[in-house]
Amino acid sequence: MAGIDDIVEQMKRHPKGIRFADACRVCDHYFGKPRRRATSHRVYRTPWQGDPRVNIQNAKGKAKAYQIRQVLRAIERLEHESDSK
Repeated sequence: MAGIDDIVEQMKRHPKGIRFADACRVCDHYFGKPRRRATSHRVYRTPWQGDPRVNIQNAKGKAKAYQIRQVLRAIERLEHESDSK
């Protein structure tokens, strides 16, 4: 089982081939449990309003590439804000 850092690196290299379960693990790690968990969507809370939003969708076992890029932007922003404190 890959670690969170390994999955994030894989997300950066190939956002199109990320498994939905791995994307959920990363989002759970950075943003906590989802605030909404529908059948195919998971929506996570962020400490800011607006974009980048964290919403991932299960598309036949994979996460959508554009949503993976949104997750990466949100992680960057989260890390940047924690560094500036």
